[in-house]
Amino acid sequence: MLEEATALVAGSWTADGPQRERIGPYTRQVVSRAPQASPEDIRSACAFARTHAGQVARLSPASRAAVLERAAAAATGRRQELARLLALELGKPVKDGLGEIDRVADTFAVCAAEARRIGGEHLPVAGWARGAGNTAFTFRAPLGVALAITPFNAPANLLAHKLGASFAAGNTTIVKAPPQAPATSAALVALLLDAEMPTPAVQLLHGGGDVGAALCAADEVAVISFTGSPATGAAVARAAGAKRLVLELGGNAATIVCEDADLAQAASVCARTGYSNSGQSCISVQRVYVHASRYEEFLGLFEERVRALRIGDPLDPATDIGAMVDEEAAQRVVDWAAKAAADGARIPLGGTREGATAAPTIVAGPDPDALVVTHEVFGALVAVLPYRQFDEVIGTLNSGRYGLQAGLFTQDIGRIITAWRELQVGGVIVNGSSNYRLDHVPFGGVKDSGFGRETPSSMIEDYTQVKTLLLRGVSVWGED
Repeated sequence: MLEEATALVAGSWTADGPQRERIGPYTRQVVSRAPQASPEDIRSACAFARTHAGQVARLSPASRAAVLERAAAAATGRRQELARLLALELGKPVKDGLGEIDRVADTFAVCAAEARRIGGEHLPVAGWARGAGNTAFTFRAPLGVALAITPFNAPANLLAHKLGASFAAGNTTIVKAPPQAPATSAALVALLLDAEMPTPAVQLLHGGGDVGAALCAADEVAVISFTGSPATGAAVARAAGAKRLVLELGGNAATIVCEDADLAQAASVCARTGYSNSGQSCISVQRVYVHASRYEEFLGLFEERVRALRIGDPLDPATDIGAMVDEEAAQRVVDWAAKAAADGARIPLGGTREGATAAPTIVAGPDPDALVVTHEVFGALVAVLPYRQFDEVIGTLNSGRYGLQAGLFTQDIGRIITAWRELQVGGVIVNGSSNYRLDHVPFGGVKDSGFGRETPSSMIEDYTQVKTLLLRGVSVWGED
């Protein structure tokens, strides 16, 4: 069934404009199509957002929270439908899609709770002589117009984060959907409108990089939240100019397995989280560093766990690994594995593809400078490497260009604290892999992995500005 993914511009759903078809990577058939935004659509969306920003800002936090709570309940009620769209458009196994929609519901609920907490301060101005006799307050005011640019790999939950937090903060939001998931994006925006989000609070445009660049450069936009590749993130920053930015970019996330780790647990977790969504996550396990004394033992357990993963139709509830986003992405896994093998690595498993479905691939002992180690593969490939000293593996991780999250399997509290202190990453997951996230916990990276933290409480700070009210000659503390 073909899904018609309309756009939402200036308060109206529209299918006007040239249509772009999305071919499902598993079905290899057209599964959705969407109208591509024209320059006039972009101008209309920006003008509408600027005109109606005040209307959205005047909604009480309680009203915004109520909308988001209804949206959370609706997401739970429609989880099968939305997971199906993810499977069709992206090849994401329906079991992973259901998990993503469960996170959407959680994210909306967290955004609702954060909306209720927005407030300000009574400042202690009378603590200094020049402030005596005065009173000052602050509150967090909406910035006005936010732009949310969402990626294909988790289009529902990351749209929920960006749009949910922006609305909780009192902004109107323009969403630029990923070309690979137009129907999923439209369905989630429609769900919010059904939950009584005011029409002026959101618009949805479809298109490629040219549409994103034009929106980033628009004077009406005050803040941009972008998730995607470092190269595109740099282009977003250049186009945006002097605007507030939250950039969540790439990663080649590593997990360290120490000699005191529970190897069976570590192998099982790394197998599951290294290949979920075919490795298409910025925190997916791409590198596993195992203490040399247990390297071969871990490798055997890991291969056993990966072989047990089921490849197949993403709509089958038993499928663990469906298709990647397209054949080019799957070929990247094949090519990088072959290059690593040519340079001396072993490929115990995988290294092949069928269409857009890449077989789960293990690269054992690659060269430290191999692409599978230094760059982001964003695919169904995990490299396993030995290490000898803990301080050396910390240095190895820190030498790279990325710093999003790292995993650590150990029982040694000293190593845990050392890793937390020394690793140049945004988060360390202990006795878990890099690929673990709670949507109400700060998430983001350093270096080429971006800046800012994408969790509702942090995003509301990015989406608002502090406004001060100073009353001269009036003080609750008296005048002396």
